[in-house]
Amino acid sequence: MCGICGEFRFDGSSPDLAITQRMMQRLEKRGPDHGGSFSDGPVALGHRRLSIIDLSVNAHQPMIDRQHALALVFNGTIYNFPQLRAELQQKGHHFNSSGDSEVILKAYAEWGEHCVERFSGMFAFALWDMNAKSLFLARDRFGIKPLYYSLDNKRLRFASSVQALLEGADIDTEINPIGLHNQFTLHGVIPAPNTLLNGVQKFKPAHQMRVKLDGRSAEKRYWQLDLHPTDSPKSEGEWIEAIHASLRSAVKKRLDIADVPVGVLLSGGLDSSLLVGLLAEAGVSDLKTFTVGFDDQPEEKGNEFEFSDPVAETFGTEHHKFHVPNKQLIERLPEAVDAMNEPMFGQDAIAFYLLSEQVSKKVKVVQSGQGADEVFAGYFWYPEMAKASGSDLERFAPHYFDRDHAEWLTSVQKKYHCDDATSPLIAKLLADLPGDDYLNRVLAMDTSTLIVDDPVKRVDNMTMAWGLEARVPFLDHELVQLATQMPSAMKLQSGGKHVLKKIARGLLPDSVIDRRKGYFPVPALKYVRGEVFDFVRDILTSDGCRQRALFEPKYVAKLLANPERYLTRLQGSKLWHMALLELWLQRNVDRAA
Repeated sequence: MCGICGEFRFDGSSPDLAITQRMMQRLEKRGPDHGGSFSDGPVALGHRRLSIIDLSVNAHQPMIDRQHALALVFNGTIYNFPQLRAELQQKGHHFNSSGDSEVILKAYAEWGEHCVERFSGMFAFALWDMNAKSLFLARDRFGIKPLYYSLDNKRLRFASSVQALLEGADIDTEINPIGLHNQFTLHGVIPAPNTLLNGVQKFKPAHQMRVKLDGRSAEKRYWQLDLHPTDSPKSEGEWIEAIHASLRSAVKKRLDIADVPVGVLLSGGLDSSLLVGLLAEAGVSDLKTFTVGFDDQPEEKGNEFEFSDPVAETFGTEHHKFHVPNKQLIERLPEAVDAMNEPMFGQDAIAFYLLSEQVSKKVKVVQSGQGADEVFAGYFWYPEMAKASGSDLERFAPHYFDRDHAEWLTSVQKKYHCDDATSPLIAKLLADLPGDDYLNRVLAMDTSTLIVDDPVKRVDNMTMAWGLEARVPFLDHELVQLATQMPSAMKLQSGGKHVLKKIARGLLPDSVIDRRKGYFPVPALKYVRGEVFDFVRDILTSDGCRQRALFEPKYVAKLLANPERYLTRLQGSKLWHMALLELWLQRNVDRAA
């Protein structure tokens, strides 16, 4: 797990190596163990390394293959690299390291751009072909690893974070109205390639791109989910058995591919608890688990220790519990915002940030349960969509959109107005997915597009801020492909995630399986009152906010007058959304100007 960056010039000049060094400095937390750079004519590559596989200097990056005239910077983990390595050795390739980075180089030398179709894992990489003078970039199927870029007729610049990308002073940081519309409609999600900033794009999941010396680029999708039902219909028991086997495999491969200990972020919910149970099934006897809790609010408890404790006791894990007082939440919120590649509205981002700080003192790799709700229909809005009638969009928007377009127009000032940029996008994404099972199409869109930015991005950003690698077995592409072909009605049984509950029965305590669906609780930030209200008000009435003139003052005043009244359809605070976005701009964009 690492941070990557680089620049490719098309105008006959050489890259400014000082910019590459500054980008690397901004990525140091993602890769605290080693830094390296490489330049060759029009290209410069930078890398910060978090040592997980092959801890020796032989695995340092940028990694150069002189025989094939290739140079690589890579962020992520290829879980099937031992099998690919053996296959490549049979084809005559020789290796100088024992890790997965060199496998990418040899795979590209053997199969060209089709190599990405063979990789199982999470990855973002850039590969410079010295002979062809072209740069090849690719991102994993579900966008688990981030990759941002800025492209014009003079150069391509790319990095693992927006903050690193902005170290170059020639990027347009004006607000992108389309990104802004998505951000406030899809609770913080801006589907690729857009971002909140005009001059910054993000690489689409499951896509690759070749960029040539004259600046021409060709992007294509290399993989997509197949929603067609299997030829041989399965009974419920057969589905449970198949999903159990696939999930067991996904968990085990994320355990085996590491030369350092692996832990689990244990929230007390079904998903992370099931990971602990499956790791125990795999024979792990010294597992470390980690749970965080916060102060209570009158409406909601601030921890799930009553559920996580029995799981840790059942499997005899080395369990670590951390309690974070409300005062620390407000004090350290700006740190978490600094670690966000893009503004994240989910209050649990700060929870992951503070938990990751503690976990990183014990292990370098953790498994986490993100993705299970989207793959197996665990959220409360999915049954409502399944029951609804009308067009694809009419069934989706009333249960998911944070604001209708008309309200959005009243919330931001006129210079940022645009046509409804979100409704046609969602309609097209759903229409492009074949099949008669509407909810399975929704889940496929959610898994391949929306959760890339929430919660997947949240977990990556908050863990990597502390040099901690998070692995997400529920987003194993073979598991997701299998689950996609399961009838959605079967997923919705038992209040959602029916098959996971069946797998867990007898393995986990019943109290964990039968509890109501919970959400990572950070109640002090969920209810905008007291110190949190003061914090939010100060941001939205600050000089920086007024000078930016992004939000409509009357709309802000209405929300400040009654801060707990105005909630989204998913029960998020509209006031919090606005304050978080403004704070992110002040700390990450204004500072770079």
